[in-house]
Amino acid sequence: MTRSLTLDDWMIAGIAVAAGLLAAFLLRILLRWLGKHADRTRWSGDEVIVAALRTVGPWAAIVGGAATAGAALPLTKTVQRNVNQSLTVLLILVVTVAAARMVAGLVRTVTQSRSGVAGSATIFVNITRVVVLAIGCLVVLQTLGISIAPLLTALGVGGLAVALALQDTLANLFAGIHILASKTVQPGDYIRLSSGEEGYVVDINWRQTTIRNLSNNLVIIPNGQLAGTNMTNYNRPEQQLTILVQVGVAYDSDLEHVEQATTEVVAEVMNDITGAVPDHEPAIRFHTFGDSRIGFTVILGVGEFSDQYRIKHEFIKLLHKRYRLEGIRIPAPARTVALQPGGAELLESGIPHQREATTQT
Repeated sequence: MTRSLTLDDWMIAGIAVAAGLLAAFLLRILLRWLGKHADRTRWSGDEVIVAALRTVGPWAAIVGGAATAGAALPLTKTVQRNVNQSLTVLLILVVTVAAARMVAGLVRTVTQSRSGVAGSATIFVNITRVVVLAIGCLVVLQTLGISIAPLLTALGVGGLAVALALQDTLANLFAGIHILASKTVQPGDYIRLSSGEEGYVVDINWRQTTIRNLSNNLVIIPNGQLAGTNMTNYNRPEQQLTILVQVGVAYDSDLEHVEQATTEVVAEVMNDITGAVPDHEPAIRFHTFGDSRIGFTVILGVGEFSDQYRIKHEFIKLLHKRYRLEGIRIPAPARTVALQPGGAELLESGIPHQREATTQT
């Protein structure tokens, strides 16, 4: 038998609930103040922790006040047990959600702050969030008196059937984990696949990899396909790379003069154009006696893959202007065709821009 509720009981319960609400309000103010200070620090992980505490702290105070109020009331053992169990489940759910957000946020913070780690790859964030939520659900079931051993056994048997049904999805999941763990591809890298797709890696999630090409379109590639194809990563082992520009000058040119003028243009481009590598040493290599010119290669340094187009553009403009000032001739292509009574004989000289002169003999 339990005694009837009195005014004192209600007053004590009301005071306990009010104390819990007041504590929740004060904790929220305190944690908001801590959040403002966390924003000023260099490490963003403290912001994630404070945000999680702002969720857990007030709810814990409210649940504590409600539990105290329930203990103060003359309830039966069954009702008291049900109340405590409900409050415990509520607190576990709140803590689980907050913990999932905090762990996911910390994983995202670590990956974004360390080079060579998946900066924006959501696959690790999603995996950690799911694991924490699953653990919380199991704790809730155990708190409610539901044995989780048969459930785990059923999940193990059912998981085998699900794994067979979701072979492609699981293959993409493990392929994504393998890609990130091997550090061959990370978000931000510029890659080119043997099938022709190329662009910056935006994200690698549990199923697919998103690539943004230079025209700002998104290309979606399954992780399994990405792991099984030949690929060139232009950011590894170094982001800086060299590009080759083919040039040709006339046979009557002074090659020492050509080399000096070209070297000065390369140095100017490397120092003045955004995206170039200022400490790149100009390199010029003569390599071919062509039909009407001497060919050589100019090696330029660029900061990243997409910079090469602007660097080539500026280099060709400046080199053409410099050659005109220095009197260095880039031979125009010419083709001479001589027709003889017994047939036609083709004598060729020059390069691409084709100009034909026909002589009748």
